[in-house]
Amino acid sequence: MSDFLKDIIKETGNEYATLASEGVSGGDIDSFIDTGSYSFNALLSGSIFGGLPGNRITAIAGEAATGKTFFALGIVKSFLEKNKDAGVIYFESENAISKDMIESRGVDSNRLLVMPVATVQEFRTQSIKVIDKYLEQPEDKRKPMMFVLDSLGMLSTTKEMTDTAEGKETRDMTRSQIVKSAFRVLTLKLGQANVPMIMTNHTYDVIGSMFPQKEMGGGSGLKYAASSIIYLGKRKEKDGTEVVGNIIHCKNYKSRITKENAQIDVRLTYKRGLDRHYGLLDLAEQAGIFKKVSTRYETPAGKAFGKSINSEPEKYFTDEVLTKIDEYTKQKFTYGQDEEA
Repeated sequence: MSDFLKDIIKETGNEYATLASEGVSGGDIDSFIDTGSYSFNALLSGSIFGGLPGNRITAIAGEAATGKTFFALGIVKSFLEKNKDAGVIYFESENAISKDMIESRGVDSNRLLVMPVATVQEFRTQSIKVIDKYLEQPEDKRKPMMFVLDSLGMLSTTKEMTDTAEGKETRDMTRSQIVKSAFRVLTLKLGQANVPMIMTNHTYDVIGSMFPQKEMGGGSGLKYAASSIIYLGKRKEKDGTEVVGNIIHCKNYKSRITKENAQIDVRLTYKRGLDRHYGLLDLAEQAGIFKKVSTRYETPAGKAFGKSINSEPEKYFTDEVLTKIDEYTKQKFTYGQDEEA
């Protein structure tokens, strides 16, 4: 039967078709991209040593000024640092990013290509051209690559641009269908190329809901296409009176890999980007690895205040402790794990 099934692949010419035993193109996740934050890695993949799926779309959504762009740049920085020959294609629709912003976040600007896009159609055409060009290379010659779209919510449509130029104020009611169409093609090609994608989007309050509820703009297309959708909220972090960064509250709104509605906090500083160790203290306490007694924690490295642990993370989060935390996060965040184990 397997020979017959292989003949069907040849007959149909379906470039994405494979026998399941040989791996599912675009479906199997062969690798994860470290986000630069242990706890955010766990939220996305279940493991603090995991991260973004290496061939899927991850959406980061939130209200204005919740740090979506800074958050995305923090992940880009980590990706480029871990992959010295990698590149990032940054589709930008908000006209809000600059060379100074990129370099001040520690991102290698020589390996980041900024491509301004104004409409969904323009993004679809250009992104598919880039992927097709990437796939033309022999597989063993392809360097790691990541896509970023910042943001979907600001993309217009060709019809809206034409109507605006003509002085019309009508809304393009087909926008959600156009978005869905774009991602139907792009999702398959990203999977085939093993290229991860980060997409930022806006959220809004649902009017008429019995309970306070947030919804993501752009229609249902992105909801179906994205492997994970993370909603962000934030509070400012101060050193005295000076604002030094933000504590970002991350909620797993949708995931095909980890448990939905799981939540963690990460730290995003203006100088260093994502704090790799922030959030581990809470996980270590939840796992019973650290024990809080009064105002201090009992750890394998001795008693210490939380502030001391966060300021010297390498001292307290040894390889042995990290391994134990990883075992706990797989139970906490991943489906099918025995939480009593």
